[in-house]
Amino acid sequence: MSVTIYHIAEKAGVSIATVSRVFNESPRVTPETRLAVLTAAEELGYQPHASARSLARRQTETISAIIPMISNYFYAEILKGLQDKMGGSPYDLLVFSAPNLDDVENLLFKALHRGRSAGVLLFSAPLSDSMVSRLQKNGQPVVLVDSFHKAFDSISTDNFIGGKIAADFVISSGSKRPAVLAANPNSVPARDRLIGFRQRLAEADVDLPAESVLYSKQQVFDGFNEESGYDGMKELLAQPELPEVVFATSDIQALGALKALREAHINVPEDVQIIGYDDLSIARYVGLSTLKQPLHEIGAGAYDLLMARIKNRTTPIVHTIYAPRLIERQTTSIFELIV
Repeated sequence: MSVTIYHIAEKAGVSIATVSRVFNESPRVTPETRLAVLTAAEELGYQPHASARSLARRQTETISAIIPMISNYFYAEILKGLQDKMGGSPYDLLVFSAPNLDDVENLLFKALHRGRSAGVLLFSAPLSDSMVSRLQKNGQPVVLVDSFHKAFDSISTDNFIGGKIAADFVISSGSKRPAVLAANPNSVPARDRLIGFRQRLAEADVDLPAESVLYSKQQVFDGFNEESGYDGMKELLAQPELPEVVFATSDIQALGALKALREAHINVPEDVQIIGYDDLSIARYVGLSTLKQPLHEIGAGAYDLLMARIKNRTTPIVHTIYAPRLIERQTTSIFELIV
């Protein structure tokens, strides 16, 4: 009679699932248990079936990432950090792309379906009460990326502080006519950046009129796109006075704004200064002043958080929050060249 994992489990005194994890090199097994299983297998002369082992690895050693708007440069740079960190790991990455936030919930529970993945990374999505309830009942490891909820591990930058830093630049420059190119109002990161910007300006008695805040009318990428920045800048240019400093809630919007200013033959930064948010790779090439998010580090850190949660489900929840910093380049009047 051929030896099976059932025989090994009985001899080692563990479950069948534990034997499967050992043979698939899962990190979710203690060294003592791994040794007991391998010793039992050797004593019984067990040889795992190659195709069955391969199938099991695809089912249990996958990390799922649910990402809205995957073609966005922001997510591409975070994914680069994640994939670089996963290079030597036993896990494969399965990416679910949600065209918009309304599709995130369905994709999340598809990824959580039993046997699909060892853990899930959820990007930039606010959690509804129903999502929180189902995630907690499911019990599968989840890490929020560029988002926050007290019940789950998360990694992000402080968007509220980023908005305040942008406002500090406006105040230090002596500007009395700031403006904002904001993404869609339902975007949590954009909303928090605007709240921080408004609050800090108010503390310094700098006025930010309602007509100086242009919300994106674009639905693509939640308003984080070049068209949004271009259209918003055109609306600002149609107003009686030029803004002195424009804060765009993403680098991509800032690029669109720069195009509109160039077409109108308005000099940057002499006539209008521009600040973006993210510090994407392209920002360095166009000389864009921006609030830097450590995107590569966020991707790598998300993997570390998920691995820690997979290995130990009972440790306290961890929230990693980076502080953004202002990188001044050629789109603001006083800059130091940073590459």
